[in-house]
Amino acid sequence: MKDGQFRKYLYISLAGAIGIILCIIFFFAMFRFGQMMNHLRVLRNILTPFIYGAVIAYLLAPVCNFVETHLNDLLSKKMKNSQKVERLSWAAGIAFAMIFGICIIYLLLSMVLPQVFTSIRGIVAVLPANVNKWMLWLEQLLADNEVLSNYVEQFTNTAYKNMEAWLQTKLLPNMQTIVSGVSAGLISAVVVVKNILIGLIAAIYMMGNRKKFAAQAKKLVYSFFRVPVANDILDEVQYINHVFGGFINGKLLDSLIIGVLCFIIMNIMNMPYTMLISVIVGVTNVVPFFGPYFGAIPSALIVLTVSPIKCVYFLIFILVLQQFDGNILGPKILGDSTGLSSFWVLFSIILFGGLFGFVGMIIGVPTFAVIYDLIKKFSNFMLKKKNLSVNTEHYEELISVVQEGDTYHYIRNSSHEEIDKAQEMDIEHR
Repeated sequence: MKDGQFRKYLYISLAGAIGIILCIIFFFAMFRFGQMMNHLRVLRNILTPFIYGAVIAYLLAPVCNFVETHLNDLLSKKMKNSQKVERLSWAAGIAFAMIFGICIIYLLLSMVLPQVFTSIRGIVAVLPANVNKWMLWLEQLLADNEVLSNYVEQFTNTAYKNMEAWLQTKLLPNMQTIVSGVSAGLISAVVVVKNILIGLIAAIYMMGNRKKFAAQAKKLVYSFFRVPVANDILDEVQYINHVFGGFINGKLLDSLIIGVLCFIIMNIMNMPYTMLISVIVGVTNVVPFFGPYFGAIPSALIVLTVSPIKCVYFLIFILVLQQFDGNILGPKILGDSTGLSSFWVLFSIILFGGLFGFVGMIIGVPTFAVIYDLIKKFSNFMLKKKNLSVNTEHYEELISVVQEGDTYHYIRNSSHEEIDKAQEMDIEHR
């Protein structure tokens, strides 16, 4: 047997074996999905500090690179020892990035938290008076309408009975469970603080060794794959970094600007609880598409406890603000960083939000953009191998593709003559 034929059959056998193994793994994963997710959760809990560290390092890496590059250029003109210059620039970049991140968080918390607590105390303080005011208004409304009054009385009696039954059958017997849950919550808070502290230390190590880790990863890629394939993988990694970095950093900046604008304009409009509502609007704006609604609904309810008229004004203001963000500010900052249409943005938010919760709603759009790009590139690669067009417009209202020699004709539904010609040529080919 010739060497070429042996290789051909060897590759076919390997492809078949790999296909069978992948099918076995797939069906095993489907039938053992719950157990696999439990193991993944355990692994995630173990690696949580390193995940925090990776996120912190990724967000602060641009600051670190900026300081290191500029300081290296500045010190190179004054010092002849290049190794010493690199070490100083490296250490200064990491230190400045960490100090910058901590200062930003401290400034935000020191400015926001006191006013948020003041707003919450104000809501609690005026809530009884507002409830009494609403009850008096409701009594006056019902005094002239006996039918509506009877319905409200029946509803109130039913709600009271249900509340009493819930207190007796659910709350009181489960007080021990509730106390245990509060204790578990406090322990979880301590664990989160511990993970963040370890994550900060891990972030320092990751930023310090980022170039070495990148070099080791590239080395592994070129050791496992052929050079053209490895080059394509590195290009895709750069695209992933561009999509995630551009989207996340841009969305954070966009949400910060929206929160500040909300605070300024609400103060001008003399709205209540400006800082609390601005924080809610800014934080929820991080979530694409659904974020404005998540922030507007509770904020409107807070304003409603003070004044229905101001609540209407607030809803109009939020609508205008979100239109400004969606049509002017957002596209200006983010640009077309993902390349996804509105439908796929909505699809990715719902899908990843359902799988991973709030975090999934934030990272869902860039993640799906990467998946979409990989599918698009693979599809174009397979079409080029078949000498078919990669232009999507050629496949609109397509009936069939007919080959004449080395040329392909794309027969569309808009021309009956082309359809008849395609059928005749198809018969000839058969």
